[in-house]
Amino acid sequence: MLKSKLPFTEEHNMLRDTFRKFIEKEVTPHHEQWEKDGKVPRELWLKAGENGFLCPWADEKYGGIGADFLYSVIMIEELTKAGASGFALPLHNDIVVPYIYAFGNDEQKERWVPGCVSGEQISALAMTEPNAGSDVQSMKTTAIKDGDSYVINGQKTFISNGLLADVVVVAAKTDPKADPPYSGISLIVVERDTPGFERGKKIQKIGMKAQDTAELFFDECRVPAGNILGGEGSGFFMMMQKLQPERLVCAIGGQAAAEKCLDLTIKYTKEREQFGRPIFNFQHTQFLLADLASEVSVGRAYMDRLIQDHLAGENVVTETCMAKLWICEMANRVADRCLQMHGGYGYCEEYPISKFWVDGRIQTIFAGTSEVMRLIIARSLGKD
Repeated sequence: MLKSKLPFTEEHNMLRDTFRKFIEKEVTPHHEQWEKDGKVPRELWLKAGENGFLCPWADEKYGGIGADFLYSVIMIEELTKAGASGFALPLHNDIVVPYIYAFGNDEQKERWVPGCVSGEQISALAMTEPNAGSDVQSMKTTAIKDGDSYVINGQKTFISNGLLADVVVVAAKTDPKADPPYSGISLIVVERDTPGFERGKKIQKIGMKAQDTAELFFDECRVPAGNILGGEGSGFFMMMQKLQPERLVCAIGGQAAAEKCLDLTIKYTKEREQFGRPIFNFQHTQFLLADLASEVSVGRAYMDRLIQDHLAGENVVTETCMAKLWICEMANRVADRCLQMHGGYGYCEEYPISKFWVDGRIQTIFAGTSEVMRLIIARSLGKD
């Protein structure tokens, strides 16, 4: 396989070593229990904050160190390869808090970002509704202005960090009659314990069981007008601006998962014997692994290029959609074929390949389905 060509410095390598040790000590020994609990403890977030792992890209005045995106790349890769799917650090660091940081005013950033850096405030993003998933502009949740407040009514579902979140960025229509409909969408921050804001049941998923996912309900939920990000009607456009890093984060996770599955399977096939020799020695196994190694190496090369383009500030939205589409589908193919090579043991929870197989299935669904990725890519074809 190709090794990463990313410009990691000694500082980046030190972070990888430190973060890997943090996972080994604070996450891995407890993850099985957290899967039974359906969530990770709040203490984990506080420990991550104490160690500087939350939103390190934030300015020093908010508690960060102004780190580059490679910090995020490292933490996503290490969490993924450790099978630590319950700790939704990438969601917090690279998807939710950046909305507040990029579109919030100084007062809003001072109010929320320091707590997100320290781990005292856990974040969530509430967009999906029971009848509005990929079709975002069909959302029914409203936030109607009433004096110096917005009154929110509606329901959200499949919200990661939904039970633990202290700060929720909610997409709602401030103008339900807007034409086109997306022009009436705004983003509003709702804080824990706001009257009218209730958490529903914890959704029972087939994978990522330690990552709490819940329904959220808003019933005459009144929030200060000062909680709106960027002004009325700008929500959809802000969401479009964040497509690139969001899709990139998903692709990085998919690539890391594929690499780990391949590593596990190469090791297993060299140890597992049938008919008097390691199954790795069978030509059929070698051909299968050669195919998978080729796909994984191609994914790594494309992934590294896009990360460098993103670091350089280039607009690669379409390319990141391509990466999310191809790499996440590739990761599922790799996991499935690797599980097959484990035989019956691959279907047993004590073998980590089974966890990568079931946890990885969501990759082609969340943060934009493969079908939506294809639509976005197709629309860009033929354009200069």
